[in-house]
Amino acid sequence: MTLEERIQASETRIFKAVFPNTTNHYDTLFGGTAMHMMDEVAFITATRFSRQIMVTVSSDKIDFKKPIPAGTIVELIGHVTTVGNTSLKVDVEIYIEQMYAEGRELAVHGSFTFVAIDEQKKPVKIIK
Repeated sequence: MTLEERIQASETRIFKAVFPNTTNHYDTLFGGTAMHMMDEVAFITATRFSRQIMVTVSSDKIDFKKPIPAGTIVELIGHVTTVGNTSLKVDVEIYIEQMYAEGRELAVHGSFTFVAIDEQKKPVKIIK
């Protein structure tokens, strides 16, 4: 499998409903909850790409472009953007969809860096 095929095959998409128990006093999704969901999708994407033990080493930048209201559906999309020797970068986007209307908007974009590790928690090559 080529690198591009591995990148395409590892793209991860998850849908979630935004319920009131995940929102703040403005009735929008907590930023920390959004970051948690993004890190989870990034982890799944990195693991699907490498099929190795992966750990998050940084969240490089997370841009909150639009608030995510309660009562909406969100789609999180993770895709590998950069592959190094022992690390890789995954970009994650969160899109908002109204439950009862067409269309969607980009709400959040972030980048996460992962490192492949062995059983002794030492970095190892991603592509063998």
